[in-house]
Amino acid sequence: MKKLFLLSFSLLISTFLFAQTGGSLPNTPIKDANGQTVAFNKIFTPGKVTIVSVWNVPCIPCRQELNAVKGKLAGWKKESDIDYKIISIDDARAMGKAKGMVKSNGWPFDDYYDPNSDLKRSLNFQEVPFTFIVDKSGKIAYMHTSYKPGSEDILYKKAKELALKK
Repeated sequence: MKKLFLLSFSLLISTFLFAQTGGSLPNTPIKDANGQTVAFNKIFTPGKVTIVSVWNVPCIPCRQELNAVKGKLAGWKKESDIDYKIISIDDARAMGKAKGMVKSNGWPFDDYYDPNSDLKRSLNFQEVPFTFIVDKSGKIAYMHTSYKPGSEDILYKKAKELALKK
């Protein structure tokens, strides 16, 4: 019975995640690093693969992932034409802490902020780190939650495959 429950639960989660990939990007308003409101679907360069990591200040795995990517991003960009963006889902009270963390860690990413959780609701995710890849046509091609050391390499491999597609 327990195995049946786990199998059913796994299928439900897989179906949910699969249903989310391939979708168009929402035009949800978010804030850029200067506090200006921008539409989420307008932060992407057409024809370019982009990895997006959604994080918040108290999330230790989020910081681990971003620090791991920080050390590899320059090499990734030499191999393939990809972008990497981060979006903090900290509320308005913690947005200053999030901006300070980006600066103090020297994260070389375009940083955005979702202080009202509008994007979180639009993309329908619950946990961070939540990382996804947007393909050249502006569709979500891959997504995952959580982080363990080395998972950034798997993420890059998928992004690189998409970047090399004609």
